[in-house]
Amino acid sequence: MPPPAATNLGYIPPDGGWGWVIVFASFISIGFSYAFPKSLTIYFKEIQEYFSVSYSEIAWVSSVMLASMYAGGPLSSILVNRYGSRPVVMVGGIMVSAGMVLASFGTSIIHLYLCVGVIGGFGLAFNLQPALTIIGTYFHTKRPMANGLAMAGSPVFLSTLAPLNQYLFDCFGWRGSFLVLGGILTHCCVAGALMRPVQKNIQPKPKTPEDAQTENLLQEERRRQKRRQQCWQQCIDLTLFKHRGFLIYLVGNVVMFFGFFAPVVFLAPYAKHLGVDEYSAAFLLSIFALVDMFTRPSTGLIGNSKWIRPRIQYFFSFSVAFNGVCHLLCPLATGYTGLVVYSVFFGLAFGMVCALLFEVLMDLVGAHRFSSAVGLVTIIECGPVLLGPPLSGFLVDVFGEYKYLYYACGVLMLVPGIYFFIMNYYNYKRLDEERAQSLAVGMRTDEEAVHLKLSHDEKAAPETNG
Repeated sequence: MPPPAATNLGYIPPDGGWGWVIVFASFISIGFSYAFPKSLTIYFKEIQEYFSVSYSEIAWVSSVMLASMYAGGPLSSILVNRYGSRPVVMVGGIMVSAGMVLASFGTSIIHLYLCVGVIGGFGLAFNLQPALTIIGTYFHTKRPMANGLAMAGSPVFLSTLAPLNQYLFDCFGWRGSFLVLGGILTHCCVAGALMRPVQKNIQPKPKTPEDAQTENLLQEERRRQKRRQQCWQQCIDLTLFKHRGFLIYLVGNVVMFFGFFAPVVFLAPYAKHLGVDEYSAAFLLSIFALVDMFTRPSTGLIGNSKWIRPRIQYFFSFSVAFNGVCHLLCPLATGYTGLVVYSVFFGLAFGMVCALLFEVLMDLVGAHRFSSAVGLVTIIECGPVLLGPPLSGFLVDVFGEYKYLYYACGVLMLVPGIYFFIMNYYNYKRLDEERAQSLAVGMRTDEEAVHLKLSHDEKAAPETNG
């Protein structure tokens, strides 16, 4: 298995400057990518009645959109590796905007699956993955904080879009609302225009004597790495499936994503089921998003601290388990006050996971392999993302209550949280052993070199004296 992720990118990331503009642009792209599918739940009850469909059938709208967003990850990775983040994000903005405009003329639920789900979902994929990748090219030291700030775009946009969608629906109905939203989504193109590629001709730091001694050893590794990059730069790096940390992350996430989005998708419908009025139900999403909004950058700051960052995988494990506990306790909230309390704690837990979700992946595989890694992760996760909300909706259809939905999601989050704790402990232990072995080999090599030099000097001495 490979050693810890390398941090040498061949240049020194600026860790600031135009990088903060990149964070703002990523804030917009990530905000639309994650918040938009959740905000559409405001229209679910009315669309459900309009087309006379079940809970599980209407849940497919968000599920297909999220699954398409994840399924488009590998294609987005290939395009980013080939053309860079800027044009990919701009094309994605055009796609998702066109999808919503076409959906406003929909005559069946299948039409919405195609326009909102497939076209819109792939457009969001072209917004999400490039935004995540470009941050890693601009930041290293401040990367957790930059990721946390960029990921805060999701709750900020959700807290805005939830009441906005309710207002648009009251004024224009769901068809007119979709048409207006299509125009709003063109702002993704503006975000893409700001994603200027990083300037890599930055002067390197002065070399120390130790660096000079190891330069010959590094040259061969750089040549091998360059050959690998040339081989894979147009496609996906499948060698990641031999990476221990990547596999641990992937297995846990597959289980986790079956219960990750459903609690958000059904929060407003759950409140309406309990007799809460429409605006108060939409306000629950705003409360959730407001807490999430402050949690993500705060989590980034904590994750960037010298106490947390060396073992940031444990922080992520706790966040996942915390989500599970919140969902298991949700059915105790039978009134609106209880739902507000749940929304606060859920926003806190959800924000922690989202702020760390891609940072811990980059921590495992390194920034230079992150684009391929996130592409592979998203294509595999599209299955649970697609099936999670409809399966949860099926539980509501069968039992006529939402509590079983939240119990199921709680278990599906708590179990991978515990799994991450155990496997990350094992991974960190193995990494420490591998570092110790590498250090021992290096010391033995140095000792052998010293002994060889001494032997050579001893042989040369008599010849000189003679």
